[in-house]
Amino acid sequence: MATEYGQGYGRLDRPGFGGAGDEEPARRHLLPAGLRAPFEGRTWREFGYLMLSLPVSILMFTFAVTMLSLGAGLLITFLGIPVLAAALAGCRGLGALERTRARALLRLDVADPEPVRPVKRTPLSWGIGLMRSGTSWRHVVYAIVHFPWAVIAFSVAVSFWTYGWAMLTYPLWQWVFPVYVGVGGLQLYGDGTHNVYLDNPFEITVTAAVGLLITLATPWILRALTTVDRLLVSGLLGPSRLATRVVELESDRGVVVDTAAADLRRIERDLHDGAQARLVNLAMDLGLAKERLAEDPQAAARMVDEAHGEVKTALQELRDLARGIHPAVLTDRGLDAALSSVASRCTVPVQVDVDLPSRPAPAIEGIAYFTVSELLQNISKHTQATRATVDVWRVENRLLLQVTDNGTGGADVTKGSGLAGLAERLDAVDGILVVDSPPGGPTRVTAELPWRG
Repeated sequence: MATEYGQGYGRLDRPGFGGAGDEEPARRHLLPAGLRAPFEGRTWREFGYLMLSLPVSILMFTFAVTMLSLGAGLLITFLGIPVLAAALAGCRGLGALERTRARALLRLDVADPEPVRPVKRTPLSWGIGLMRSGTSWRHVVYAIVHFPWAVIAFSVAVSFWTYGWAMLTYPLWQWVFPVYVGVGGLQLYGDGTHNVYLDNPFEITVTAAVGLLITLATPWILRALTTVDRLLVSGLLGPSRLATRVVELESDRGVVVDTAAADLRRIERDLHDGAQARLVNLAMDLGLAKERLAEDPQAAARMVDEAHGEVKTALQELRDLARGIHPAVLTDRGLDAALSSVASRCTVPVQVDVDLPSRPAPAIEGIAYFTVSELLQNISKHTQATRATVDVWRVENRLLLQVTDNGTGGADVTKGSGLAGLAERLDAVDGILVVDSPPGGPTRVTAELPWRG
């Protein structure tokens, strides 16, 4: 159902995630990406990473296999446990080196895994904790699996890198062969009776052209190789999904507690400064009117009339406060009617389009309502917009909200504004807030919430 308030205008298209409107303008370059890739810092960093991978993987593989074999062989004695613990601790230390190397050369920021939590602070308990930790064994798997991959990646990277640049620059150093070797050029083929050398201008040009193709393809081959390394580092050396989820839930719980405390303080302040103060003044006015009722009935009547006005004002403040906690129209009629009510109080014309097959859970519905309400308040206060739209729809198991306006733009969720607090509230329920607001506008704020029916 579409509802419009104020002046009419055409409905804006609803963009999806990852559309052209969500992309930042790319920096302009004189050369296309394919030509400048061999000279970019990323290519050289990835090549350096692959060159270092082979010696580092040899060290890790040798250490892991030696220590694990020794520890397994000594398990029949008491010495096997400390040797295995040392092996796991060493693999975790080498894993930290790998995370640092990936962070420096691949720009891959992998968080440190969860530490070992022994039951008691004793060496034996710490060793048992290491052996019971899945993170420790994932580091061992990385040390073993990464070695064969490092050999392959090193060989491929060195071959493409050296052959590409050598063939590309062949016209510059081809003169070495007739001067110092006594042949016309680089030998392409040779047996007892036939020898083929790259020595005429056509062959030299073809060699350089093939070298150019290999050189241009090498950066993309390096990126494909380092993609596997990225997957190995992030999948085996980072925190487990369960640990990451626990940290997220702990953070979200803190946000929920802080938000609830802030809402309670706001409600208490509004009651104390608003309706409560008016009711106290009302009680005093009624007391004075009661005293003057016998002496000056007309003055008492005026005071009662003024008190009646105060009662109406206090009731309106209580209604506004109740609407800020949870509006009755949201409970009774759902998001469509509640958002239409919010839009009618906005200072700019707002078109509301709610396309939901059913109602989500009350908690998700309430968060969606207050998200749109706060975004419309921002439009009224800061954007200088002349029109806005609110779109609500469902995609699979997600509830999506989008609020757009044609204002001045420049909204930034990272500057600690109200959008930052809104993003934290959405994150507490596994929601996402995406802000697209270039200077000069328009502004598009998209919120994504889990659908819980």
